[in-house]
Amino acid sequence: MSENIEVVVLGGGYGGVKAANRLARRAGVSVTLVNPRPDFVERIRLHQLVTGSDDAVEGFGEVLGANVRLVVDTATLITTAERTVSLAGGGTLAYDYLVYAVGSGASDPDVPGAAEFAHAVADLDGARRLRSALDDAPVTAPVTVVGAGLTGLETAAELAETGRLVTLVCGGVLGPSLHVRGRRPVARRLAALGVTVLEGAGTRVTEVTRDAVRLADGRDVPSAVTVWTAGFRVPDLAARSGLSTDSYGRLVTDATLTSVDDDRVVAAGDAGVITDRPVRMSCQAAVQLGTKAADTVLRRIAGKPAAPARLLFAGQCLSLGRQEGVTQFSSLDDRVNALYLSGRPAAGVKEIVCRSTLRQLVSGARKASSRPAGSDGRDPRPNNIPA
Repeated sequence: MSENIEVVVLGGGYGGVKAANRLARRAGVSVTLVNPRPDFVERIRLHQLVTGSDDAVEGFGEVLGANVRLVVDTATLITTAERTVSLAGGGTLAYDYLVYAVGSGASDPDVPGAAEFAHAVADLDGARRLRSALDDAPVTAPVTVVGAGLTGLETAAELAETGRLVTLVCGGVLGPSLHVRGRRPVARRLAALGVTVLEGAGTRVTEVTRDAVRLADGRDVPSAVTVWTAGFRVPDLAARSGLSTDSYGRLVTDATLTSVDDDRVVAAGDAGVITDRPVRMSCQAAVQLGTKAADTVLRRIAGKPAAPARLLFAGQCLSLGRQEGVTQFSSLDDRVNALYLSGRPAAGVKEIVCRSTLRQLVSGARKASSRPAGSDGRDPRPNNIPA
């Protein structure tokens, strides 16, 4: 490869880091990763940050290859005609290929009072604010967790295990992504922890106040601290940049993860969606999508056709406090089945998954760093520099 290729990766989550490290292993490819903060966030540990059992943060020096240039800033606009990215700090980055991996965060609940009085746990800043709010509240103060997906279940259990008085408002069924059999050990564990679980259509939240959560059936649930875990959103960067998005704002791609508008833009992680084949937002998907996004870019650089993405799943792991958990098994296409593991063994599986995911990124960083300095045709430059 005689000409140096510039690749910009937007987002330093699981998918973005995975893609950046894989791309940086190829001679003749320069990789710049743009991320709003200087540290990598272990999002699958944010519920632990809330109770203080983990800080959910790793330095990018651990997970990002030395050959990857880190720019701490936020992308504000992608101009595909000029192949540039505008940054909030005023700079501009030029690219030959762009990996769109801006991730997802807490949803903006369209419920009166929720934005003002409820806390999120889907991003680092929200989790830290929630921890501060809990520190300021007596341990006997009622805490309400809204949403019974995996994040809601893990957060409710984590809080209850520390002695908090927790009510889990499902807005429907408990653990909707789980098999009906897999929900049973979850319900048993929550009951053992003293969590009050409210299920059914009448538990849809209609209003959040400073000290209560109001339900569709008219009940008011006392709540000194309310945690909102119902749903996720993605940044509107793609839409603002004139790229095709779905109703959730995700960048629409073909089966190779390439934008349907521009073959120089490739998606990885939660912020992209394959036409007619959406993938469940998860760390499990993100690491695979990061690898696939990098492979698509590398094949295009080599003048070869990109192959369709094929993701393989094993199941869903959730911790229910530090002592127990549930592992819900699935077919390779992510359809859950009746098989599950519960109790301490499942908690061990979840911890293994968390640690092995981080080890994957660290391993990728080492492989990327093993490429001789300057072999990308650019003078070696330190990480964490301004654009």
